[in-house]
Amino acid sequence: MQTILFFGDSLTAGYQLPASAAFPSRIQEKIDALNLPYKAHNYGVSGETSAGGRQRLPTVLPRFPQLDVFVLELGANDGLRGLPVRETTQNLQFILDEVKRAHPEARRVLVGLEFPFDLGPLATLGGGRFGHYAHEFKALFRQLADKNEVDFVPFLLHGVIGQRHLNLSDGVHPNAEGQKLLADNVWQVLRGVLEQRP
Repeated sequence: MQTILFFGDSLTAGYQLPASAAFPSRIQEKIDALNLPYKAHNYGVSGETSAGGRQRLPTVLPRFPQLDVFVLELGANDGLRGLPVRETTQNLQFILDEVKRAHPEARRVLVGLEFPFDLGPLATLGGGRFGHYAHEFKALFRQLADKNEVDFVPFLLHGVIGQRHLNLSDGVHPNAEGQKLLADNVWQVLRGVLEQRP
């Protein structure tokens, strides 16, 4: 049995939902349906920033003497707090580097995010600072994926963001139906990764 580690924040953890509703569990259902020899492990922590993930990683990796696929989903809380894109980039790069160092044969998958608010009216304020930040934030993920030659999910929240019926009352976290779509978005890339591995 091969191992998939999902390392992320509340989007991975399935904030306020049972573990079975979080997208890594939904992906496990897809894996089982195809009889693929993989076990998904959900290491999502609600509220975590990329810096928090960087600090937590050394306590998580030793739990996996064998790691075949590492799925990295962090940065949403950095965006919510307006943290410098440079810092987010450096933290995610550190995580990708550490995983490669500890498990050089593991396939790494980076999950892309976009700034989680509708910036239409805000983009005209402050000389376009908000719009510039949103653009830089979105771009950092593809740039990292290209630089590290890792598999890339373009936008985790595609089809879910801004859809009231797919989110909890806070309008930020996907509900159980929204998590199914997150699983579909990740699966479009992850299925090919799993089927390519020996």
